[in-house]
Amino acid sequence: MKLLPFIVAMLLCAGSGAACASGFALSEMSAAGVGSANAGGAAAAEDISTIFFNPAGLMRSSGRQFMASGSGIRPSAKFENRGSLSALGTPLAGGNGGDAGTWAFVPALFYAMDAGPGLRFGIGVHAPFGLKTDYEAGWVGRYQALKSELRAVNINPVLAYRPSDSLSLGIGVSAQYIDVELSRAIDFGTICLGALGAARCAPAGLLPQAADGKVTVDGSDWGYGFNLGALYAPGPAARFGIAWRSRIIHRLSGDARFERPARLPAPLAAAPAFANTGSRADVDLPELASLSATLELNPKWTLMSDLSWQHWSRFRELRIRFDNGAPDSVTPQQWRNTFRFAVGVNHHYSDRWKLRSGIAWDQTPVKSAFRTPRIPDNNRLWLALGAQYRPSQQSAWDIGYAHLFMNDTSINKAEPPVGGTLIGNYSSDVNILSVQYNYSF
Repeated sequence: MKLLPFIVAMLLCAGSGAACASGFALSEMSAAGVGSANAGGAAAAEDISTIFFNPAGLMRSSGRQFMASGSGIRPSAKFENRGSLSALGTPLAGGNGGDAGTWAFVPALFYAMDAGPGLRFGIGVHAPFGLKTDYEAGWVGRYQALKSELRAVNINPVLAYRPSDSLSLGIGVSAQYIDVELSRAIDFGTICLGALGAARCAPAGLLPQAADGKVTVDGSDWGYGFNLGALYAPGPAARFGIAWRSRIIHRLSGDARFERPARLPAPLAAAPAFANTGSRADVDLPELASLSATLELNPKWTLMSDLSWQHWSRFRELRIRFDNGAPDSVTPQQWRNTFRFAVGVNHHYSDRWKLRSGIAWDQTPVKSAFRTPRIPDNNRLWLALGAQYRPSQQSAWDIGYAHLFMNDTSINKAEPPVGGTLIGNYSSDVNILSVQYNYSF
């Protein structure tokens, strides 16, 4: 376990990116899963990434095993302005922000071993949540969002037990670290005009949209939860799995740092509301329930299906509290619970080669009326392909690719008192390429 601090640091450095499941969830735990759009996730148990999807699935393997997976994720989110307005009712100046998406590398590591008769132990270190949107500094929506980044690392030891030939059970605990950074521009020109009047502000060049500052808020926390699972095989050809990952409560603490124009009048320069200070926020990461099935039609073909539910409706608002006495920053969210449906097929082409494909529909938790530029999310349609090559009995390589189609997304978001109203459309999609290596000792 001496490598664990290094592994956690690696995941924190690499594991941020625009989320590829609903909201800001990540499901890229294995290339095999990506290649089948995660169909059959809680029942397939093809490798030890089942530690995440359903810990009971560990009973389908034996001996010591190691698995490493890495996913390159390239989301794209391009905004088109359609009449955005400032707090004064004038057009907001600025560009469209470029592509708010960026490449991210999301790794996952797993290890499993026998722990006794009918008992197996496993541990996973993975990133179940992640988000990054990053806009150009002068874009039209800068007063609502510049950079939004959330990184999560989950350390997940599990135990699996087989009480009978047809039934396996699993339980695990999670120690989860998250780190969040949010930034936006501040229109000090409009603030100065409203607080001190044109006579004090105009000579200093403090005019609306012409004297921007910036605030960056960050915070981090450890939280704890658990996961459960059961796998039932009524016969050699069929398996049914059910899995649950618990809610994890985070109470983030960090700092708020302000950048102010150089010629800000003394009353504003000395205002406590714009002084660097401590900050706090609460984030509850949601429960996840999955029901999956696999059916071996014959030695060559296997069908897989999955229905997942995620409890996003707890995310009612993003509230940031400041230690300097400034009013809370509150952004209503009003997210809804989501469902995800997936079907896939594996083709056992030969002893060395297995081919995969899958399709999934992934519902967004974001309601149109509460969509923000930090998470301009919409429903996704997954189309996925993958393959496994087994050079020996002890080792296997997997590759998976998925393209996520997203509908064009409209936004009409007001940010009182001085953030203006962002009006426009997003065009978005996501590409995922995953590679995985399995080794049995």
